[in-house]
Amino acid sequence: MRIEKCWFCSSSIYPGHGIQFVRNDCKTFRFCRSKCHKHFKMKHNPRRMRWTKAWRRAHGKEMVLDSTFNFEKKRMAPVRYDRNLMVKTVQAMQIVERIREVRKERFTKQRLASQLKKRQTSAQKEAAKGVNLLEGPNKAKALQYQKDLEAQAKTKAKRKVKVERSAAASSGAPMETED
Repeated sequence: MRIEKCWFCSSSIYPGHGIQFVRNDCKTFRFCRSKCHKHFKMKHNPRRMRWTKAWRRAHGKEMVLDSTFNFEKKRMAPVRYDRNLMVKTVQAMQIVERIREVRKERFTKQRLASQLKKRQTSAQKEAAKGVNLLEGPNKAKALQYQKDLEAQAKTKAKRKVKVERSAAASSGAPMETED
């Protein structure tokens, strides 16, 4: 039993399900449902549809580079059946799946943490801008945010200068980067 992948959305297609389209050059395309087939016929790009795996990978929502993906590749060479080999293969598949789940969880936590940090810093910037409008304990917090933002700006400027100097020394042209 082989579980195929949908050409458009990359979801799993179980035997007896989905649609198969064969082009004139004998290239086969498998689709999990009519929605994917219709988008394919309309020549839509899967990387522009927000519900596809291609969009999620292109926009950094899912892991792209990981060594566990190498185990998922198709192998067309037939292998003679050996019970011990099959048992070891199934055990290895379970271990790889556990590793993949742990890495996926870590990746999502890091991605969400960075988003939360960006949201907090934007709120802090807004509070620092309107420090003169605030009164009471909020004004003290806003002043603290303002000092923190000024300190961060100074460290960023220092890093830019260091990068420019090192780039100028190595290649001759200055290069700016932002963290």
